[in-house]
Amino acid sequence: MSSGLGWRQPHEAALLVERPALGFIEVHSENFFGLGGAALASLMAARGHYPVSLHGVGLALGSAAGLDEWHLSRLAALVERVEPVRVSDHASFARAVLPGHAETVHGSDLLPIAFNEASLDIMVRHVQQVQERLRRPLLVENLSAYLVRQGDTLSEPAFFNALARRTGCSLLLDVNNLMVNALNSGAADPLGAACAWLDAIEPGVPGEVHLAGYNDRGALVIDDHGSAVREPVWALYRHALRRFGALPTLVEWDTDLPPFADLLAEVRRADACVIQTLGHPGHG
Repeated sequence: MSSGLGWRQPHEAALLVERPALGFIEVHSENFFGLGGAALASLMAARGHYPVSLHGVGLALGSAAGLDEWHLSRLAALVERVEPVRVSDHASFARAVLPGHAETVHGSDLLPIAFNEASLDIMVRHVQQVQERLRRPLLVENLSAYLVRQGDTLSEPAFFNALARRTGCSLLLDVNNLMVNALNSGAADPLGAACAWLDAIEPGVPGEVHLAGYNDRGALVIDDHGSAVREPVWALYRHALRRFGALPTLVEWDTDLPPFADLLAEVRRADACVIQTLGHPGHG
């Protein structure tokens, strides 16, 4: 089994009691930054049965204001304790010094970065800083974005290809985010546009895949991780498998959590998709 699931607190007991066959479990790093307590104890109990992937939402790697030293220190301590199979965060910014403010403020969101050389230099510097501190490669996730940026000089795939070449990091390939962005862009053929994005990524750059559900509100599609994976996302996943081969794959479901059995069914579908597409099971 190569596929895993995002482990959330309501499913804590079910996972530890049932212990289903999984490639790995993934948790949000920041939920375990405490030096002790019940949450960390549960994670370490699960760690005895499954490889753990740490997925962060707060490093703000694209922030010109720099990284938060406290955040990086807590992440480093968690990595040392858990010994995860992978550590990841997003190609986003959240930290900035606003006019009239002396201190750096945090936007508490995954805000989109520009795709240009200046932004690339910031990302390269911060990814290298994190990798040196953690003493391991980082995976950086492509973002869903709801604003049209002006002044981009690089395509998003070219940006990630360059980031991987310059730092040795990998791409955490969120295919749901690709579909959300293609739909929101008004592309005549959203699946074709998202497949073209994948075709522009160099082989060997992706190191993990995320699958999730989105909320189609008609005028806007929201990446809310609150439902089963949509059929266009499964089609895009199959294209990614043909392009990059089998990769560790995570099913994310963060809001409106279903019964644990329903989440496991999505994980099993991801495993079946690998076999149906490639003719053999993946390896996590």
